[in-house]
Amino acid sequence: MGRILAIDYGTKRVGLAVTDPLQIIASPLETVHSKDIVNHLKDYFQKEEVDTIVVGMPKSLDNTSTNATPHVKAFVKHISKVFAEKEIVLHDERFTSKMALDAMIQSGSKKKDRQQKGNIDKISAAIILQSYLASKS
Repeated sequence: MGRILAIDYGTKRVGLAVTDPLQIIASPLETVHSKDIVNHLKDYFQKEEVDTIVVGMPKSLDNTSTNATPHVKAFVKHISKVFAEKEIVLHDERFTSKMALDAMIQSGSKKKDRQQKGNIDKISAAIILQSYLASKS
């Protein structure tokens, strides 16, 4: 059984999170510049077995598209071609950035760490992944 990788896609940064090999625990992995994400994923997939890619889909409160939705859809279309052998799943990402910031505050993260957007992105990816895992069970 391979891992599940979650992606919180942004036009500048991409947050990544991954499960353990048994697909039980979601952990933040890292943040990558969006222009480097495909090559980074290729390298990662050579080192680790990944069965599924979960991509956070931005939606507004009324379930309509946001300004970011077309960018995410284009990204998903691209990686669907590059990684045709992988299952790609879209998962609601509403409020994940706010939840990530709240989690950082509750865990006692320093203000300096909370201001680094990359930290929020990878924690957001972990929240998306944890939500996906919960929806599967």
